Amino acid sequence: MTEHEDRRWMEYALRLGRRHLGLTWPNPSVGCVVVKNNRLVGMGVTAPGGRPHAEPQALAMAGRDAVGATAYVTLEPCAHYGQTPPCAETLRDAGIARVVIALEDPDPRVNGGGRAILEAAGISVSMGMCRGEAERDQVGYLKRLRNGRPFVTLKLAQSLDGRVALASGESKWITGAEARRTGHGFRANHDAILVGHGTLTADQPQLTSRLPGLQTRSPIRVIASSDGACNIDTMVEDAGPPIWIMQTAPKDGFRDAGPVQRERVPATDDGRINLHAMMERLASLGITRLYCEGGPTLGTSLLKEDLVDQIVLFSAPMAIGGDGRPTIAELGLGALDQAPAFSFRSHRHVGDDVLSVLERA
Repeated sequence: MTEHEDRRWMEYALRLGRRHLGLTWPNPSVGCVVVKNNRLVGMGVTAPGGRPHAEPQALAMAGRDAVGATAYVTLEPCAHYGQTPPCAETLRDAGIARVVIALEDPDPRVNGGGRAILEAAGISVSMGMCRGEAERDQVGYLKRLRNGRPFVTLKLAQSLDGRVALASGESKWITGAEARRTGHGFRANHDAILVGHGTLTADQPQLTSRLPGLQTRSPIRVIASSDGACNIDTMVEDAGPPIWIMQTAPKDGFRDAGPVQRERVPATDDGRINLHAMMERLASLGITRLYCEGGPTLGTSLLKEDLVDQIVLFSAPMAIGGDGRPTIAELGLGALDQAPAFSFRSHRHVGDDVLSVLERA
């Protein structure tokens, strides 16, 4: 295979892997294609819930054509026994002649072990094709392994002068219908969605993905509420995904209906939720990609604690004025070089609004 052909097939595998982002946590969503004589003979993507993995699905489709073929895998094949045998051994036993891998797996149970199994069997291994794209796709998985917390995306929807509501609190709707649909699409490829007590009380959001065809891809709904006393009746009634309430108060004494799980996390000195501890707890529960739709209070707190990795910013072509409520509250900065800095990754029109995606500098 030429480098051009390797890139072509790896990009195909990456597209497969993106299909199940938000569905496989705590496992990564991996894509695999099996190619023989430059012809696709098998393909697979990590199934919802994390099993089966991509490689055995692709090999099952390839059948006898796997012998002597090349497998393109977006993450190093696993090397440990769990619910299934190691994917590296499955590739070996299928007769694969060459494996092209985009990215090493930093999981201590793998971390070069998959590559070692393949090379010990005489299989040619190429590492690093489309590494940058693979790292971006696996950013939540990598963040959880390396930093012990999810990758956090903060969604903001504001007027052109940086306001999220009138002084009265009215905010429906600053952005248009197409921007809101796009926001639902972001929900669908995240493991969990987070709001604070204030947003829950003011808006009573459902926090589900209601795009046609994506209703079953709604993320876990997470509510940050110090005292745990929040009205979730609307969410319980819609029979959506589980609801996790992160609180500093004891879990005892609450009588919840529906799929509600309460998690107690430490408090800060002023009685607020310790956001770092909350993120660690969410990671321990398996969350890798967290989408925050909280209001200015929660968003500002996440920025203060340097817990925002990406911002999804919808800007509407309307002015609300200085008496409106700001998108970001006081950060208490003493110098400009203390300001959280981001770089633009993409920028496009969504209906009448503009969508900007920014990543932490």
